[in-house]
Amino acid sequence: MRSSTKRWSTFSYLLSSLALLALLSATAEVSEPAAASSNVLATKALGQLAVKGRAPKTGYLRSKFSDGWGRFNGCDTRNIILTRDLKSVTYKDGCLVATGLLRDPYTGKVISFVRGVGTSTAVQIDHVVALSDAWQKGAQQLPAATRYSFYNDPLNLLAVDGPTNESKGDSDAASWLPPNKAFRCPYVARQVAVKRKYGIWVTSAEKTAIAAVLANCPKQLLPRG
Repeated sequence: MRSSTKRWSTFSYLLSSLALLALLSATAEVSEPAAASSNVLATKALGQLAVKGRAPKTGYLRSKFSDGWGRFNGCDTRNIILTRDLKSVTYKDGCLVATGLLRDPYTGKVISFVRGVGTSTAVQIDHVVALSDAWQKGAQQLPAATRYSFYNDPLNLLAVDGPTNESKGDSDAASWLPPNKAFRCPYVARQVAVKRKYGIWVTSAEKTAIAAVLANCPKQLLPRG
């Protein structure tokens, strides 16, 4: 019983950290009000995004966004997102997720996560809008604090299959979509929500690709964030 109580306490603590993380990202200085919510149609929001060409990647470094995962309530963003997205989670050393089950949105398969050398990478935390993609579409013009929020924003983060995440790289929707076709509508809706929130633009080809996906789900709403 004591072990069960401890796990519930850790889970509750991480959920409070997630709430704090979401609050910090929502109140960050962004060029577009944080208005992504569940009553906004993705197709309408897509039409509100600026359409421009991709800027040069000059000056891009991952460290321009963050030097690593942020810490909130003493726990890092990676473990907060693992707690949110995995089921049957166990912990070690406080908030570190030791094991859990992920129903991977990108492939549809169930992945057993075990923390450790050679096993942790089976589940990775994906930036749904890739950092370098954002950099070339307006993020380089954002204040450093806003880029930090972008890096750690739960709206832009999903726990996913590691190899599939690596195959995505820094692609936008014009060059990569999840193999799991059932998740493509929520996926592009989340990209639209992130870009809308931070004032990141889309290319013409990217907008066309997103619109083609949303044509199959015209009532798809933006996720909250």
